Amino acid sequence: MTLTIPNRQARRLWLDCQGLEQPPTGKLNKEGLVSIIERLGFVQLDTIRVVARAHDHILWSRNQHYREGMLDRLVISRDAFEHFTHDASVLPIHFYPYWRRQFGRLDKRMKSGNWARYMPPKKLCDEILKRVAAEGPLSTKDFEANGRLSRKEGWARPPHKFALDYFWFAGRLGTCHRKNFIKHYDVPEKIIPPKLLSKQVSDATQLNWLCKNALDRLGFASAGDMQRFWDAADLSEVTAWTKRQRKKLIDVEVVSADGATYKALAPEDIEDRLAQLKPPTSRLRILNPFDPVIRDRTRLQRLFGFDYRIEIFVPAAKRQYGYYVYPILESDRMIGRIEVRANRKKGVLSVDNVWWEKGVKATKARLNKLDAELDRMGRFVGVRDVVWKIHGD
Repeated sequence: MTLTIPNRQARRLWLDCQGLEQPPTGKLNKEGLVSIIERLGFVQLDTIRVVARAHDHILWSRNQHYREGMLDRLVISRDAFEHFTHDASVLPIHFYPYWRRQFGRLDKRMKSGNWARYMPPKKLCDEILKRVAAEGPLSTKDFEANGRLSRKEGWARPPHKFALDYFWFAGRLGTCHRKNFIKHYDVPEKIIPPKLLSKQVSDATQLNWLCKNALDRLGFASAGDMQRFWDAADLSEVTAWTKRQRKKLIDVEVVSADGATYKALAPEDIEDRLAQLKPPTSRLRILNPFDPVIRDRTRLQRLFGFDYRIEIFVPAAKRQYGYYVYPILESDRMIGRIEVRANRKKGVLSVDNVWWEKGVKATKARLNKLDAELDRMGRFVGVRDVVWKIHGD
């Protein structure tokens, strides 16, 4: 018998899975930060800093005591490591043995297709690897950029940069730390704790771990949802896993924001998880465009009826909203979006525009909650004043 999950309950479960159901309060130490990342699975890295970089913003949204640099220190202390999910990300260090298959997958990918055409000579690759092992940590700036490819080439980069990327994707080098967001490479023996580096886990066990942990963090999902979560397995592998696990998975129908239903799978304890859900905080939250709750646009549209796109690559004249616009979450609803920028030198957070969703009113109470969130955001990035260029009504 198929279990039906009403839309509001589905939204609340998803927010609960991703740590947004309760106020982002409480003390935050190293162990607490690792716990947040473990709950999320990983934190995506991004260079853009309109207010704060995505990874810092995502963690601050879960605990308001988070500050920039704390994630970097977690990698330096070897409590987390950096690698590639669907993009560069930071994962808890104890995930490492279950991540080896991703090294192999990306190794093969780098040796095929467009990447293969730009693979530097083996002699150069060997020299670079030996140098990092002897002198590391090193960044791309520590190598001469000879033989740069034409900028007309889509995959253009200096040969040494390509080699470093290849070794990083393949797990033969790792991120020791970043400085000004520039990656510094070293060999795994200097980065990964010996017990984890030597721990061998079968490919089947790794796949089972990936699928089970994706489903746990999603709450309910299709095989495609699970595959996209880590992007560390092929869809055919995940689909085969769901068939092998049929007796341990629950069929569910999830009600979308528009009233339609779609089929998904859920963990064995789905009914208990639904029964234990508490009403989410009424606090208003400004979320990052790369937040896990926002990142899967299809899931976002289905559950919240919120049509969101990042327009950083859209020409200014064709943008519907703005260059970098933040979704606004209130309780279990996406109620709007806001364009806000931080000028750290002037100590100002500038609100350029606010767009409320259809049917959402800019009441005094709601605007007060938005003001409070902007004040918190200002303290997060170290600016004193919030300046409104519009009234937000």
